[in-house]
Amino acid sequence: MARGRKRQTGGRILVVDDEQSMREFLEIALRRGGFDVTLAEDGSHALALLENQRFDLVITDLKMGDVSGLDVLHHVKSLAPQTEVVVVTAFATSDTAIEAMKAGAYDYLKKPFKVDEIRIVCQRALERHRLAVENRELRRRLTATQRFGQILGKSAAMRRVFELIDKVAPSRSNLLVTGESGTGKELVARSIHLKSSRVAGPFLAVNCGAIPSNLLESELFGHVKGAFTGADRDRPGMFRQAQGGTLLLDEVAELDVSLQVKLLRVLQERRIRPVGSDQDESVDVRVIAATNRDLVQLVGEGTFRDDLYYRLNVIEVRVPPLRERREDIPLLVNYFCDKYAEENGKVIEGMAAEAMKKLVGYSYPGNVRELENIIERAVILAAGSVIESEDVVDLVPAARSDAVTLEWLLEKGWSLDEALAWVEQRLIDEALQRTSGVRVEAARVLGISFRSFRYRLQKLTQGGDEHPSDSLGESGQDADPGSGGESA
Repeated sequence: MARGRKRQTGGRILVVDDEQSMREFLEIALRRGGFDVTLAEDGSHALALLENQRFDLVITDLKMGDVSGLDVLHHVKSLAPQTEVVVVTAFATSDTAIEAMKAGAYDYLKKPFKVDEIRIVCQRALERHRLAVENRELRRRLTATQRFGQILGKSAAMRRVFELIDKVAPSRSNLLVTGESGTGKELVARSIHLKSSRVAGPFLAVNCGAIPSNLLESELFGHVKGAFTGADRDRPGMFRQAQGGTLLLDEVAELDVSLQVKLLRVLQERRIRPVGSDQDESVDVRVIAATNRDLVQLVGEGTFRDDLYYRLNVIEVRVPPLRERREDIPLLVNYFCDKYAEENGKVIEGMAAEAMKKLVGYSYPGNVRELENIIERAVILAAGSVIESEDVVDLVPAARSDAVTLEWLLEKGWSLDEALAWVEQRLIDEALQRTSGVRVEAARVLGISFRSFRYRLQKLTQGGDEHPSDSLGESGQDADPGSGGESA
């Protein structure tokens, strides 16, 4: 049974054993070592205590009645992954030891053991627990200082995005958020809403590319009863539901021309007409549009109205792809590691240096969404508390092979221009890695002039910060590598 004693300072330990003599022995030995000890007479009692209390360390016998030590171990790791578990038994086999360690046990001891042995194991387990808790808290504090709303970032590229959000959020103007798939355009739109005067109103998002055109008009503007087959009641659309707040039109480039005309009218007059109605309704909604496509190109092709483009693009907020903000990758990796370790009941203390190097060196065509997927799988598959290089090598395409198949590119759903841009970026990245960032040498590796290399790099980053040494080669001739070269 549990015994109430004065709290000690060496850490909270739950001892689980169905033998009274062993419980009493461990209680005396551990209390004399300065530990705060709670006793459970069997596995069922332990599970009940674990539901209401938190312990730094659990010492459990393996063989016990209906609820075994492995059951206790699994329960501990599902409730509090940071809690360490030491399994003890008089019936040790290699199979049970391996099973316990795979399930997350810190150590495995065979009875009988010496007092000094159990104290040393407890001290080491509690020290590991303390360091894990401290590291997690430090990462959370660091993340908090580098978080802008729901967005993580400390790179210069993201700081520019944050500064622009601060400037545009208070205005009433419509906004256009652009960027590749998976960069976090919806998070940017939410941040704008949260910093605006409309924060008390709703934030709604609709994916214009995910709803058939014949249904999207009703989804946006609503309909009246009898407007079409199946319309058995009036239904408010997204504009009415977002009244007083913000409506995000994601993938706005997918709107067909007839809906573009109707949306333009709403933006001009601030009035909507539900499907099947002959009455207009006024709306007070801020519209933020988002797209991963080049609307200027679509305007030129005649598939997107230029007057709608100018109504939507009062101010453009461009979200950079992850390859342009590699400085943020370790920050995002640590955040996703903590998130999915907690969700999956695992203790992940960090990422090995070689594994992080592979993650930072990858180009991420799927951007932050792809990185998150990679880390979730790595956390689940990791055998230990540190994610090693071998845990990510099969998850990162760049680490597996540089071969890119046509089927792989087509599965991404990219246009020809997007696929060519991605391949060009990969080649430039690889050339820079091989030449330690010396751009003149990278240009020679690729067989192009330095001026052409610099132009391609600036085009891919869409006007990012100019490198301090970009003045080299301005005369039209390649910079002389013998004059000192250029480093990234």
